[in-house]
Amino acid sequence: MPPDMISPDARLLAATAELNRLWSRGTAFLGTRTAIMGGAMSWVSERHLVSAISNAGGFGVIACGAMQPHMLEAEIAATQAMTGQPFGVNLITMHPMLDDLIQVCLKAKVGHVVLAGGVPSGSAVKAVKQGAKLICFAPALVLAKRLVKLGADAIVIEGSEAGGHIGPVSLTVLAQEILPHIREVPVFVAGGLGRGEAILAYLEMGASGAQLGTRFAAATESVAHPNFKQAFVRGNARDAVPSVQLDEKFPVIPVRGLANAGTRRFAEHQAETIRAFNAGELTKEAAQLSIEHFWSGALRRAVVDGDVEQGSVMAGQSVGMVSAIQPAAEIIAELVGQATAALAARGG
Repeated sequence: MPPDMISPDARLLAATAELNRLWSRGTAFLGTRTAIMGGAMSWVSERHLVSAISNAGGFGVIACGAMQPHMLEAEIAATQAMTGQPFGVNLITMHPMLDDLIQVCLKAKVGHVVLAGGVPSGSAVKAVKQGAKLICFAPALVLAKRLVKLGADAIVIEGSEAGGHIGPVSLTVLAQEILPHIREVPVFVAGGLGRGEAILAYLEMGASGAQLGTRFAAATESVAHPNFKQAFVRGNARDAVPSVQLDEKFPVIPVRGLANAGTRRFAEHQAETIRAFNAGELTKEAAQLSIEHFWSGALRRAVVDGDVEQGSVMAGQSVGMVSAIQPAAEIIAELVGQATAALAARGG
């Protein structure tokens, strides 16, 4: 049948089937209707948002952060009470009680554990795989290969467009570097994703799914302060900038967030601290600690207290695509609709 004779409904059905085929590996791995993961965001990715994403056909992920084991146990139980769908837990590899946190996840029968913040130890990998699937982050091809050999069941590649702690390479480059060469396990893309057409493009390059954080941070179900969400609605891509490092002798872990009075004050604080070090008023260690501690508690001030001027408003460059506060289900439906519409528009 000539393409121009195919009905719109038939095109949409074919497009939906094709999208389901493209991310079938991801949906099978996650056990979900769509291969859309929610990024684990401290103070944001808790029971309400996680369950909303999972109930909408995505895959929510609890951000454990600095939680103690009893706190994580309670959060998992509360999430399970709000959804019967699969969700995961993100654990930081440097957490001093990582082993206990893994056991909390296994005891609660969490199906997927994400180990982030560094290369996990062999013992941590072995512990997770006793009862859950392991997801790890890879900022380069060599590390992706190493993690697969170590036992990772899936990989997330996150570009520098993402919010929060970032690496130096964009998703566009990472995808070209990694997707053609990692076939043993599903690979999920992340960083700067805000529309379904972009997700589709990476699926066609070989990705199994996508992870989004910024779009979901401003979701209706997000417990973030209204000021925090409105900052996302107002923000543009150019407003989401990485933290500035003034002197290589005093390294700053790059964090992407919305520029505000706090980010400007951080630059001033670094300059003053470096001046004090050069004048012999501070040791190098004291100066480094002063710089590192500047943002202590700043994310909580923004997310929980709503101080979006002095707090750390972590956001990815996709913040420019946050035009309204929407339910998680609406966000996922919009992403799926954009991807299927793009496929349907090709005809045939």
